[in-house]
Amino acid sequence: MAALGRRPGRFFVEAAPLILSRSSADSITVHTPAKVNLFFEVLAKRDDGFHEIDTIMCPIDVYDTLLFHDDRSGRIQLTCERASGPLCSTSDSCRATDSGLPTGQDNLVVRAIELLQREAGVAGGASVRLIKRIPIASGLGGGSSDAAAALVAGNAVWRLGLDWGTLARLASRLGSDVPFFLAGGAAVCRGRGERIEPIAGLSGWHLVVARPSQGLSTAAVYRRCRPAERPRSHELLREAFDRGDVAGAGHRLFNRLQAPASALSPWIDEMAARFTRLDLPGHVMSGSGTSYFGLCRHAGHARRVARGLYASGIGSVFAARTCRN
Repeated sequence: MAALGRRPGRFFVEAAPLILSRSSADSITVHTPAKVNLFFEVLAKRDDGFHEIDTIMCPIDVYDTLLFHDDRSGRIQLTCERASGPLCSTSDSCRATDSGLPTGQDNLVVRAIELLQREAGVAGGASVRLIKRIPIASGLGGGSSDAAAALVAGNAVWRLGLDWGTLARLASRLGSDVPFFLAGGAAVCRGRGERIEPIAGLSGWHLVVARPSQGLSTAAVYRRCRPAERPRSHELLREAFDRGDVAGAGHRLFNRLQAPASALSPWIDEMAARFTRLDLPGHVMSGSGTSYFGLCRHAGHARRVARGLYASGIGSVFAARTCRN
């Protein structure tokens, strides 16, 4: 992965696959990916205050790094850094800086570790270092991905032996997107996101992703969203991907949250207008925004489009690829 630092924002060309590596008996490193929503329909408002959704999510090769060390004192200590350099397990070559993120219970990583402690009866604690590359408040799932990584790391370092189903149930208590990052790849997610159906055939597709300087509140976007009276189906999109039909898939990208998000942030319509002027099979907002992505024909196409967007000073721009996490 290469970084160009000539102006604010980051331009990542590519990244290594997800790596879980144990550096010692009591520590582990997890590289944990971002995601995009290729399809997002809102079906109904639930009695519990959440929304019933139908979405296709896919991990992309842009990663945060979580370094988890056992702490026998029982305390949980978290430090957060923002990196603008290549994917790595320490900040010596990352050029990491203060992230400005909370390091207490306002951080989902801390809440994930505390939940695992309570449910598994763990007496030990953890010293955790989080290196952020995934933009925050962007619809790319960085916080949820980090929380899933914390569950996986704690399960490994504390030798709990919890199975996938148990971890997924814990993940669903932390947030709607967290269970997805335990699925291992693309998936159809239903309910409020916790009902997961893994799907094949969605790795290796090339994207360009742009995230402007302004983020959005997921809760605020959902408050403006009205569930569909006649919901769209994701089946035609899945069929296009199954055929390898990039043009057909591009025409069927969809996000019900894009309209309410555009009412809250002028960046959404600005992004849509810019992407429409580009040579792309299709484009759409990811999650609750403000990140916006376009489907590309191949790696060279993604790099070319990303360079053009980056040169315009739009913010953080990624040439990415869908992958297994």
